[in-house]
Amino acid sequence: MSVAEIIARANLTQSDKLERPGVGWLFAQLVLTLLGAACISTIFAVNLVEWTGASLVALVLIGLGGIWVSGGAATSVLGLLQRRTAPISPPQDWRPLEKTAVLVLLCGEDARPLARYLSGLHRGLNDQGCDQATNIFVLSDTSDPNKIDAEASVLAPLIASGTITYRRRANNMGRKPGNIADWFTAHSSDYGFMLVLDADSRMSASRIMSLIYRLESKPRLGLLQAGMTLLPGRSHFGRHQRVASRLLSQNFGRGLAAWSGEAGNYWGHNAIMRISAFRSAEHLPVLSGPAPFGGPPLSHDFIEAAWMRRAGWAIELDPETWGSAEDGPQTLAEFHKRDRRWCQGNLQHIRLITEPGLDVVSRLHLASGIASYLAAPVWLALVLLVATGAVRVEGALPYLVVTAIILLPKLCALSHWMKRARTFARRRLVLRASFVELLLSTLIAPVMMLRQSGSVLSVLAGQDCGWKSPGRARLRMWRGVPEVAFGAALVGLAFLTEPASSALWLLPVALPMLSAPILLGWLDRGAR
Repeated sequence: MSVAEIIARANLTQSDKLERPGVGWLFAQLVLTLLGAACISTIFAVNLVEWTGASLVALVLIGLGGIWVSGGAATSVLGLLQRRTAPISPPQDWRPLEKTAVLVLLCGEDARPLARYLSGLHRGLNDQGCDQATNIFVLSDTSDPNKIDAEASVLAPLIASGTITYRRRANNMGRKPGNIADWFTAHSSDYGFMLVLDADSRMSASRIMSLIYRLESKPRLGLLQAGMTLLPGRSHFGRHQRVASRLLSQNFGRGLAAWSGEAGNYWGHNAIMRISAFRSAEHLPVLSGPAPFGGPPLSHDFIEAAWMRRAGWAIELDPETWGSAEDGPQTLAEFHKRDRRWCQGNLQHIRLITEPGLDVVSRLHLASGIASYLAAPVWLALVLLVATGAVRVEGALPYLVVTAIILLPKLCALSHWMKRARTFARRRLVLRASFVELLLSTLIAPVMMLRQSGSVLSVLAGQDCGWKSPGRARLRMWRGVPEVAFGAALVGLAFLTEPASSALWLLPVALPMLSAPILLGWLDRGAR
């Protein structure tokens, strides 16, 4: 056991375990969420033309959907209420007391940009005088023979110079958690902390030093998750994601950090954790039965955070995004492939959310992940009820209220950036970026809803997506054809029933779907 573990365990008293800073913000989050959902449900109910069985179903659906969108709006409002503080930086003469292992997980990705990054990171750590307190490990699960050779060739100079320690597993048992667990068994006793990066994520040397300093300064802090932005996009879709991330993530992250307190979450990378804390999450549960609901959890990061919190450790989010980034999917096809895996992983959490001893906030994180995917079929079912005429809503007020609450996170983010923009030119830039982001998000949202609904249905039907698998051969359609077919069906149903009463609800959904071939082609342009 390292010195850091002995000190941490000595400081982890029962009173520490019971401490819950941020409980006031948690209460505010719950109250605002329920008020928003109640407002949406009440206005929807008042404006129903008639009460039928379908109307009752729709009221339940609008309530569930209202909780999801109101939760996001409430978090953004809380983010706006947080006082901005200067980033925490270590003193000039500070040096780490314990060693930190920087673990970089590689699984078939192109090693060339990673090699360039690791070379620069090593120089940055040297410049800060912390090279002796940090070691970089590249842990590979690459299995393709051609990629193995290319990977070894690219990383060979870094291995020879001692910049990195490289290890590739012949047997990829346990996927990413298994890869980390193998390292943990062999090397964890030599380190006080470990920082996890994916092959496509980046952290600067100064940000890493800041995280180490914060972990050393708070002995009961088990995991510190850094906020992230996205690396510059290569396609229109990639650039849109980056703009959305830069506009929205900081304010939303502050709200999330406020109500999470010391029961935060873990996003799988760009996070530092105490070795002694991770021991409580080293062995994750294997769910009984076959996939997709059985087997090892695909979204293991949420579970690791919940397990560490259950053991009494503080789990915190540092919402600042400086010096921390990741690459994002450059096409919608890449996005949905990853999203399908996340969907299955989050729906597996249905079986873990009632685990005994979990912190109530950890359960909220699990519930939020589950709801983020169930929200799509909930809203889709509501759209279908309106399109078929089974539910008739009069007036524009219900639609306007839902729209206002959906837009609230964007308005809070706009307010956050406008206060920081000191010149007219910067304010104009923020306004233009916000308008373009809103326009593209509005066009993409119906496509996302349809695709995510399909992902949920495929999981419920028992289809397993596997882990970064190439996928089964299947019938290929022209891009956007399913969306066009669905959009045309909605318009047709509306004209056969009540076009006047359903137009406000259906047009924002149907029009982007009808234009999907053009929209998707434009979004993917520039991707390599």
